[in-house]
Amino acid sequence: MTAPETGRGIGNGDSFRILHVSTGNVCRSPITERLTRHALVDRLGDPLVRGLIVESAGTWGHEGAPMEANAETVLADFGADASGFVGRELLDDHVIRADLVLTATRDHRAQVISMGHSAGLRTFTLKEFTRLVQAIDPATLPDPLDGGVVERARALVRAAAALRGWLLAPNVEADEVYDPYGAPLPFFRSVGEEISEALEPVVTALTGVPACK
Repeated sequence: MTAPETGRGIGNGDSFRILHVSTGNVCRSPITERLTRHALVDRLGDPLVRGLIVESAGTWGHEGAPMEANAETVLADFGADASGFVGRELLDDHVIRADLVLTATRDHRAQVISMGHSAGLRTFTLKEFTRLVQAIDPATLPDPLDGGVVERARALVRAAAALRGWLLAPNVEADEVYDPYGAPLPFFRSVGEEISEALEPVVTALTGVPACK
């Protein structure tokens, strides 16, 4: 999938770029990237036409590596496309261009923020962002049919950032998606279910379109 090179952080360009980050970029972040794309296609048809771009990278990324076979199986379980994936190491440019960075763990979030580029207000763990967007009244966000999905997505990130200090995690485990690397397929599947469950309210909030029943 070819993406236009226009996203440069919140409020710039006519696209909105979502970056998923884990460690090796062969398990969690590929699953999250492709499940996000799959959900966006279900809601919007072609998300690129609406200006949404979804990518992933790893803080210790296996540059050029394929996705783990068990991760591909998990994506197939959801009917999502695993083809053409190539692992990437997280670079400054990835963070600079991202409008929203969603990480697997708090440690990944800290590593992204430590890279600078004013990333703090647009970087969350996936589960943290899920918790925050569930507390945002959709009526306060731009109508995607009026202002467009990109404008709505930017407003959602600003609203989530404003809530972060008020809606804390109930415990230290709540915002973590643990690494299934080297684990058997059942553990990969449990991680896939965990990621899918966290993504559903996020995609609904971003697009204003609920999941198809």
